[in-house]
Amino acid sequence: MEFAISSLIQIGDNLGKAGWSWGCVSAVDGERRRIWIVDAHRDDGERFVLRADERLTGFMELESAICADSGLRNRHRALR
Repeated sequence: MEFAISSLIQIGDNLGKAGWSWGCVSAVDGERRRIWIVDAHRDDGERFVLRADERLTGFMELESAICADSGLRNRHRALR
């Protein structure tokens, strides 16, 4: 559990340093399963929204999608 929380904090910090605002919400889908919706956006209108079965998975996928799409791989590595 500590690893998950630490990872979420690190991902949130990385997104913030790269200029992204982010958030998450849990919901129950039509089959009564908990799902997580994670989202990040910037002032320039760029936005990512993802659905995942677990919160940490959602944030990891969000971070990966942002890095891949915006070419921030090198900057992302420098932030760690």
